[in-house]
Amino acid sequence: MALAHTWSVALVGLEGHLVEIEADIAQGLPKTTLIGLPDTSLSEARDRVRAAVVNSGERFPDRKVTIGLSPATLPKTGSHYDVAIALSLLTAAGAVDPGALRRTAIIGELGLDGRIREVRGALAMTLAASRAGFDRIVVPDLNVGEARLVPGIEVYGARSLRQVLALLRGTEIPDEAPPRAEPRLVSESLIRVPGVDLDDIIGQHEGRRAIEAAAAGGHHLFLHGPPGSGKTMLAERLAGLMPDLGTDDSLEVSAVHSLAGLLTNDAELVRRPPFIAPHHTASLASLVGGGSGVPRPGAISCAHRGVLFIDEAPEMHPLTLDTLRQPLESGFVELHRAAAVAKFPARFMLVLAANPCPCGLSGTNQGICSCTPQHLARYRQRISGPIKDRLDIQRQILPAARTVTDGQPVESTAVVATRVRAARDRQTHRYRETAWTLNSQIPGPVLRREHPLDDASQQLLEDHYAAGRLTARGFDRVVRLAWTLTDLAGATIPTVDQTHEAFQLRSGEPLTQLADLRPLKGPTQ
Repeated sequence: MALAHTWSVALVGLEGHLVEIEADIAQGLPKTTLIGLPDTSLSEARDRVRAAVVNSGERFPDRKVTIGLSPATLPKTGSHYDVAIALSLLTAAGAVDPGALRRTAIIGELGLDGRIREVRGALAMTLAASRAGFDRIVVPDLNVGEARLVPGIEVYGARSLRQVLALLRGTEIPDEAPPRAEPRLVSESLIRVPGVDLDDIIGQHEGRRAIEAAAAGGHHLFLHGPPGSGKTMLAERLAGLMPDLGTDDSLEVSAVHSLAGLLTNDAELVRRPPFIAPHHTASLASLVGGGSGVPRPGAISCAHRGVLFIDEAPEMHPLTLDTLRQPLESGFVELHRAAAVAKFPARFMLVLAANPCPCGLSGTNQGICSCTPQHLARYRQRISGPIKDRLDIQRQILPAARTVTDGQPVESTAVVATRVRAARDRQTHRYRETAWTLNSQIPGPVLRREHPLDDASQQLLEDHYAAGRLTARGFDRVVRLAWTLTDLAGATIPTVDQTHEAFQLRSGEPLTQLADLRPLKGPTQ
């Protein structure tokens, strides 16, 4: 037959679109034309496919060949269409039975010798093919591990075009040398910190309370204090307090990591909340996502359902840090480009850590601060007010005295994680008939209407609001935080003491009893 088609998958963000690849062989001078909005890497597929077909022992048609990718209005990017293009071409030439490709999706990049190279996003593509009703998918051998994480679809891994043709023809599959994995430039900061436990931390009662509340309700956190006080140690142990991801969340996070190139051939579903810690010199595109053509996910999407930790936050460019405003509220990031609009999930817990000043000694008893008032003010203004207003918990972390805590029992991660899991179960039950699962997610008006505070707690917060100690957004965030403290305590409604503690966690004041409360002065929180 002179016309044939195969199927592959295009990714726009994490959304998969089935792409029909048609090959038409007609009379005319030998020429290969590729149509359907291909990018540069896809346009070069003509030469890769020609060389791979010939070097695999097959005959490339010496006539006019037209290859169309539909839908034609969808931009196509990447080299993972190579194998599907080659099979469509060989089917049109009569070298492959058309029935063998029925309900089969194909992804993979071809080398000039016919080898099939691994591609990024295989998990997301397999998930899209499965949801579209395809029975099987052919993927590069190095991508088999992640593709098989998707239930309900047969996955065939191939090392070369010869093996794929043998599979379709029902002949003996030739033995091929194992493919060599391509080196991946993955920063160590994108790998969850292993082997850390809360019992490693001496003292820091307020810091422990802060990360426990953050983990229980999904609240954003700001830790500030002198160098060496334990800010990073606390942040690294936050993800360990969070429960395992559910099946749907695990698939979604794994798909993002697959597209970002963080999964390997022996991949398993990402079951634990990820801990992502980009360097403070990270660019805007690396943090939010970007790239030429169709954008790729950035660090905030890789931290989806986990923790995004930015150490030395004032050293990050303010414009880069301010791009987190919209994802913190919406839980996703939408990147608009000329070629396409990509939407990535980004519901993460943000943890910022900062020194009190450039020299790190301001407000401490460790030495004399050498920073001028102008330097100090400029340093603190590098984290903007709108970003700080979105951080539910703000704590000063000071060096702990070892003599105070030596010999005293310290709760481990496992003990605290049990309380966190129980608190999250209470939230899931309370919001079971809504679209939300955590206190940090529910809109303030809904929370105030459906789950109001008692009169004493309400009056306490209204007094703080009237005195300018809370913004309207801060008011709602204190209410959410009060409910989280209630869930940790196993109670049914926040008490005035828990509401007072929530305000202290929000404002950064030392944790004290309500009876010790004095009139406060300071910046609006």
